[in-house]
Amino acid sequence: MEDIENGNDNGNNGVHQEVREPLLGKNLADEDNGSRGQNSSKERVWMVYLSTFVAVCGSFEFGCCAGYSSPTQDAITDDLSLSLAEYSMFGSILTFGAMIGAITSGPIADFIGRKGAMRVSSAFCVAGWLSIYFAKGALALDIGRLATGYGMGVFSYVVPVFIAEIAPKNLRGALTTLNQLMICSGVSVFYIIGTVLTWRALALTGLVPCAILLFGLFLIPESPRWLAKMGREKQFETALKTLRGKDADISNEAAEIKDYIETLERLPKAKLLDLFQRRYLRSVIIGVGLMVFQQFGGINGVCFYVSNIFESAGFSAAIGTITYAIIQVVVTALNTTVIDKGGRKPLLLISASGLVIACIVTGISFYLKANELALQSVPILAVTGILLYIGSFSAGMGAVPWVVMSEIFPINIKGVAGSLATLVNWFGAWTISYTYNFLMSWSSYGTFILYAAINALGILFVAKVVPETKGRTLEQIQAAINA
Repeated sequence: MEDIENGNDNGNNGVHQEVREPLLGKNLADEDNGSRGQNSSKERVWMVYLSTFVAVCGSFEFGCCAGYSSPTQDAITDDLSLSLAEYSMFGSILTFGAMIGAITSGPIADFIGRKGAMRVSSAFCVAGWLSIYFAKGALALDIGRLATGYGMGVFSYVVPVFIAEIAPKNLRGALTTLNQLMICSGVSVFYIIGTVLTWRALALTGLVPCAILLFGLFLIPESPRWLAKMGREKQFETALKTLRGKDADISNEAAEIKDYIETLERLPKAKLLDLFQRRYLRSVIIGVGLMVFQQFGGINGVCFYVSNIFESAGFSAAIGTITYAIIQVVVTALNTTVIDKGGRKPLLLISASGLVIACIVTGISFYLKANELALQSVPILAVTGILLYIGSFSAGMGAVPWVVMSEIFPINIKGVAGSLATLVNWFGAWTISYTYNFLMSWSSYGTFILYAAINALGILFVAKVVPETKGRTLEQIQAAINA
């Protein structure tokens, strides 16, 4: 049963953690050039690394899309004379596109394959960046931003699923966390180069990861699990043979995969309403609840408008943004090394506690500024607060909810439950990024106190509701949830 529990093509962003021993392979077009010299395990692992590198160009592109609006806010607003409401729409419509992308990503990846889904996603991103580059007014900007958002939403699902399906189990954890790391890197690179490039030039830069990805897809295999699921017997076996080495015995693995796929076909297909049955309700509350607290704690307000926060506190936007970007990457990289050792729950609790303190510190700095008290300490408090915020978020609330979500849903509802959780996540992202500017004009310190209160509720939620999943089989997790 563990084999059945351990993987599903239909999950979502976080599905990567439990896919049972993933498979590697090439589609027929790649067989000829890939089959020679594959007998050494180093060369086989080399293909896994190449495939992962190509796929995470999608994650990097995701980060570029998310990081674009922060360094460009003033320039775009001035050049195209946009109102605050128009720029808020431009900043937040990205997440609206991503919601649509997230809903349609599962069916697309199942219908045309993982590589096909990445091609679709890249095409939307390319069209979106070109629309932004040539924009003369708010409409073209918004259409471009919506298209890049759609591409982001598809990438957010298909990249981790693809990596989990091709990586050997001993490399799976490390390779799947590269997804989150590359998202942060994309955001950070755009924050940094956005301080020197014009907003139109920055939009063209967004085409680079897409170009690498589209070219790279010709060099790498399709997911063998998907080939097996589609009943492409010959391609599936050749694929597995190619990547396990000419002399490797793949019969056990191939049989195991086919068993798994047959079992999957026999399980009843879950509908959205099935999620509210008593036996599934607790895992749905955990998965969706973590997404609510991840987003409503304010991350996308801070992420999209970080340079403005530094400016309004009287600190250099360029220095602040670059420091923010570096901290984000470093902490996320460290997080990938401790998640399997330290456990999920401690990371979430430490992270949420840090977020509460960070929001309070940032709130105090804006309160002092609004009331013209201790003005010399305002910039340092704001910077400390924001940097502690991103450090804390990257330490747990950033990646861990996706990991936990990938572990707690029973396999037969994983696809539909994963889609629901991803949708809630993007809805939260849109709500926060859209309301942020309006909240800040209502009360800058009030905004951060509100975020602090939500993060404090998050601590309670994690402490009372979320189980520790580290080092347990998926059946043990299910038993614990239903006890």
